[in-house]
Amino acid sequence: MFKQVKFRRSAAASIGIFLSLSAYATTPDTTSSNIEKNDQQTTVVEFGPYKVNVPKGGYYDRFRMNPDLDEVAKDPAAGNIDYFRTIPKKLVETRVGKVWSPNFYYRTSNVQLLMLAPVSKLKAKLPAPLEPLQPFPGYGLVSLTFFSYAVGDVDPYNEVSVAVVVRQPSAHKFHTTELLSSMRNHKYYGHVLALPVDTEIARVRGVYGYQLPKWLTTIDMTIGNKNVEAQIFNIDGKPDVSITAPLPKIKNVKPQSHIETKTMFNLVDGQWHSTSVESNTLAFGQQLFPRNVQLVRNGGPITKLLDELGAGKVLRLDVVKDAQLALNMPIPLESLGDESNKK
Repeated sequence: MFKQVKFRRSAAASIGIFLSLSAYATTPDTTSSNIEKNDQQTTVVEFGPYKVNVPKGGYYDRFRMNPDLDEVAKDPAAGNIDYFRTIPKKLVETRVGKVWSPNFYYRTSNVQLLMLAPVSKLKAKLPAPLEPLQPFPGYGLVSLTFFSYAVGDVDPYNEVSVAVVVRQPSAHKFHTTELLSSMRNHKYYGHVLALPVDTEIARVRGVYGYQLPKWLTTIDMTIGNKNVEAQIFNIDGKPDVSITAPLPKIKNVKPQSHIETKTMFNLVDGQWHSTSVESNTLAFGQQLFPRNVQLVRNGGPITKLLDELGAGKVLRLDVVKDAQLALNMPIPLESLGDESNKK
């Protein structure tokens, strides 16, 4: 099917978007699998009206989302945190009460595949009025991303995202013009269709704070010296989707020299909201039209979703080995209207 699409490398390079709404984390040569263990010492905390077990003495237990950055700076695992000193936290009203925002992720990493998919199948999954961005006529973009958050306000956890790259609300530019504008301004837009995690606090915050499609399952990700491996399992423990690929050449950049903003659009209590995350990327690599990527679909919710989207040809492999993130709470987006009034 994809042989009918003729690619130009210059055009394909334009669609190498980092689309993801959570952030990158782990240290090199380590496997990250953070699903709670029975022997881990925990304590009960509150998130709005919900009570959740979190690691005792961890960041959530100590700071409740409002960290003392001088204390965080003493943690060797957090690294340099000057970036976060430029971002003041505020108490904001949310559907679960007042919450400190943005959420800080001090050390993160991710592995992402950007894939081509038929627009007809993407439209079937996107709620109106969202539209898929088309880098080529009849085709849009799907991202499959494995995230690991090694140090953050809600303690370590892993996450998997399946998202569709979408147009800006009320966009009137040509699709390619809009894409190039996004790249030039380092601002990208998407709609998340699945976002499983491997800790209960991450699930509760995502479901009740953001109203996102999160569930609890096992997720593994390894960024080694030569290869990357990532895998998500079904809730019954059987394999769902896995990625194996050679590690692209990693480029290290100066702090705050590679800032990007990604915005997610989703419905919260029937009203459209936008959620933005700003990333300070420190070490990353990418490969266009990667030939040695093994994407294995073993059956499960992520496999089913990728199949329904028609996600096929891998256009780009992105590996972020080190990055810092600031994730905001959702805010109403009046330009997309109120879906509760359309029923």
